[in-house]
Amino acid sequence: MQLVLASTSPFRKTILEKLGLPFECVAPDTDEKPEPGETPEHLVERLAIAKAQAVSDKYENALIIGSDQVAVIDGKIIGKPGNFENAMKQLKEASGKRVTFLTGLSLINTKTGKIHSSVVPFNVVFRYLRDSQIENYLRKEKPYNCAGSFKSEGLGITLFERLEGDDPNTLMGLPLIRLVAMLEIEGMPAI
Repeated sequence: MQLVLASTSPFRKTILEKLGLPFECVAPDTDEKPEPGETPEHLVERLAIAKAQAVSDKYENALIIGSDQVAVIDGKIIGKPGNFENAMKQLKEASGKRVTFLTGLSLINTKTGKIHSSVVPFNVVFRYLRDSQIENYLRKEKPYNCAGSFKSEGLGITLFERLEGDDPNTLMGLPLIRLVAMLEIEGMPAI
């Protein structure tokens, strides 16, 4: 049985490599716009499933992994900033606050049609940050393609007061603890 990651994210690829299982990455073609009135939890779960489904028809006997993530501050979804100005706004808004990262995870067995899905939360409590600290961070790390405007696996760790969650991989976009449990149910143990 093949293992396929429906993602082009280098972060998710690196996380999945930790399991030592052979897999391939395939770009899913999905519309990631929220539906009207959609909650952040529903959005990430729906998109994780949609990403896995987008590539599942190419495989007869595979386990397809889909994942999607959003950051939520004060109930509002914060996406990828795309540029310095937006990242500056996001980090100023996050300063001194708890930001919840919701990661939707899905696993589809293309042989049986079985779909596993879950939403895994992870909280980051930000330090109070001066504008100069944010500017210095952004100029060094350039995290413009990361939800929440930081890379926790890099210099972004300096922005935090504390991390709250069961699996630090969740913060980087792929909850491995939950994924390992799903893979075992489908007969593909990591160890």
